[in-house]
Amino acid sequence: MSETARIILDGKEYELPVIEGSEGEKAIDISKLRATTGYITLDSGFKNTGSTKSSITFLDGEQGILRYRGYPIEQLAENASFLEVAYLLIYSELPNQQQLDWFTNSITMHTLVHEDMRRFFEAFPNNAHPMGILSSMISSLSTYYPESQNPNRPFKDIELTIHRLIAKIPTLAAQAYKNNLGHPIMYPKNELSYTENFLYMMFGLPSSDYEVDPVIDDALNKLLILHADHEQNCSASTVRIVGSSQANLYSSISAGIAALWGPLHGGANQAVIEMLETIKNDGGDLTKWVDKAKDKTDSFRLMGFGHRVYKNFDPRAKIIKKAADDVLDKLGIDDPVLDIAKQLEEVALKDEYFVERGLYPNVDFYSGIIYRALGIPTEMFTVMFAIGRLPGWIAQWKEMTENGEPIGRPRQIYTGANNRDYVSVEKR
Repeated sequence: MSETARIILDGKEYELPVIEGSEGEKAIDISKLRATTGYITLDSGFKNTGSTKSSITFLDGEQGILRYRGYPIEQLAENASFLEVAYLLIYSELPNQQQLDWFTNSITMHTLVHEDMRRFFEAFPNNAHPMGILSSMISSLSTYYPESQNPNRPFKDIELTIHRLIAKIPTLAAQAYKNNLGHPIMYPKNELSYTENFLYMMFGLPSSDYEVDPVIDDALNKLLILHADHEQNCSASTVRIVGSSQANLYSSISAGIAALWGPLHGGANQAVIEMLETIKNDGGDLTKWVDKAKDKTDSFRLMGFGHRVYKNFDPRAKIIKKAADDVLDKLGIDDPVLDIAKQLEEVALKDEYFVERGLYPNVDFYSGIIYRALGIPTEMFTVMFAIGRLPGWIAQWKEMTENGEPIGRPRQIYTGANNRDYVSVEKR
């Protein structure tokens, strides 16, 4: 007999089916609640609401587990390339060599963007935030590929859109960076890997040969993998709900970038560096700021510590901590902000206050350190996050469309004025 939940409303009992996922997660199916009872549920922020069934990512915050399509994040970050993981998320299985070669070649062949788009970059103010630029440029891609706007096109056309997005987002991100600096753009090199190409377009100059350091390349590859998907977070849910209206994939991804921009989501690693700079500019007295963080009456909070999902250590942080140490050792950087970061990390890992509350350094803390060490400006941090998260967004959009999920339409509990008559302005 199937398990059910019972609810009593107005003296009448109703049975609701219980659904169990492949990892033992259980949910009460309320999809017909309003139709059968006239009631809805209220769940601000959807913290207890499952919006979909998904086979992409499994996350257990209590146990510190993160898996893509069943593969532990630790194994993927250690052994896979970012494009392998992108293929896994989008096509459900790891590619064999022939499939990986085909996928990599297709991405490589679509890295260029239309030359007319350079005029868009020139129209933005010099101090325009690169996330605003990236969101706009991704959305504008749909105008260059009008066939992508047809929601009922064959999969081969959708597949081409997917490959174009993965190929072009590093190019657009690097061009936004170069344009803000007033530097000449660097066109992609087909002989370089995905991560090498991005680093070349970011830091290369026409007057010199840019050699990609393997330690830096490995760290970037790991960061992109760790950011590739994270279940039904704010930006993934945004991509799904925009896509549920049958908006084209470019527009859906553009909306996801806008959602990621916020400091409570993808902007957290930028907030980490800004916090560290505040501490440095205040004289670098770490004890003072740690005490402020412990003071419940003080509005200051440590950015990059703890996680709203992971109640234990963020599994991604364990992986990227070593990469951060490797990058700092390799580059030998003398930076007082990064010195404060290392001191703060040591305090958080040993101080009883932080340990008891699970306020360990998270992936945003370490990714911010790496990006700063590489010379990437803080405004670009969230763009780096977006490049990594793109395959996850695409996989979420693809799953939602293939399942034929209905248009997203949350309900509400109205708390405004009751019915009242209009009064002309003369009588008010």
